[in-house]
Order: sequence, then C-alpha cells, then structure tokens
Amino acid sequence: MLTKGLNRGIILIAAALTLSACAGRERDITLRVVQSDQSGPDEFGIIPGKPLQQPDQYTTLPAPNPGGANRTDQNPLGDGVAALGGNPARLNPAGVPRGESALVAYAGRNGVDPNVRTELAQQDEDYRRRKSVFTKFRLKRTDLYNKIYKNETLNAQREMNRYRRAGVPTPTAPPLN
Repeated sequence: MLTKGLNRGIILIAAALTLSACAGRERDITLRVVQSDQSGPDEFGIIPGKPLQQPDQYTTLPAPNPGGANRTDQNPLGDGVAALGGNPARLNPAGVPRGESALVAYAGRNGVDPNVRTELAQQDEDYRRRKSVFTKFRLKRTDLYNKIYKNETLNAQREMNRYRRAGVPTPTAPPLN
C-alpha cells in the first residue's frame, strides 16, 4: 500500500512541476532552428555590395529611397538569370503573366475566397501550436519542421503513379535522385 501511495505522490509532483514549468511562458511554435551553435558571425549572412558607380550626369540621379534597394545592392538571383541569358525583371512580375492567365482563370472558376490567406495562416499557426507541445523540454534544439510537416507534403512521384494507374494522361517527370 505504501508504494502505491508513494508512486501516486511522485506522479502528482511530476505533473505539478511539468505544468508549472509551462505557466506564464509563450510556447515556441516556429519549429525551425536556424541559429548556429557557434558564437561567431555568420559568414554566409554577409554580402558585399557592388562597386560604386559614378553617374554620367549628376542631374539625373534618382530620388533617395530610404529602406529601399539601391544600385549597389547585390541581386544574386537576378544576376544568375541575366548570366544565363534570361530577363531578371521577370523574377518580380507585376500581376499574372500572360502565359498563366488561363490557369488562374480556371483555378478561380468556382469563386475565390478573399480571406483564404488569413484563414490558412491561422490554421497553420494552430497546427504548429498543437505539434510543438513538448518543444520546450528538449535538451538540444532541433529542427522539427520537416518531421512535423512530413504527412502534409505532396509526394510528386506517388501522385503521378496514382494518376497513371487511373488512366489520366500525365507528362513525363524528372528521374528520381
């Protein structure tokens, strides 16, 4: 009898300590761990600017743009697209590109909910809050994002094979790595 009461007491004390550890704290629901374990600077976070250029005419200088981009800012994606012969301006399209307007019209054929982004953001926050119940109790911070969203991702190969078995014509897919 004494051991049964002792076990209950230990369980109650452990439960009380666990609950008290959670009280008054906001739970971390980010699920991503991007901080380095090292205390030094992040060598990949430093991008040197482009060299300064002297304008042809000082009267045609653009107006100051506080907080905005300037001519010496690096644009690795745009520079890569330009180096491969593409148009870097297409990285930031204004509106729907002409080639995709039919797709957008078809996707919205049954109507479009204007609050879909807000609703999805709230649902995702609730999902992360539920899945991050015990993240404070981990000894080492680990990246849980891929583990938690594993069942929420689409396996393109599996879906392509499923559609093919159903007789739906599908395009070819890139080989598996």
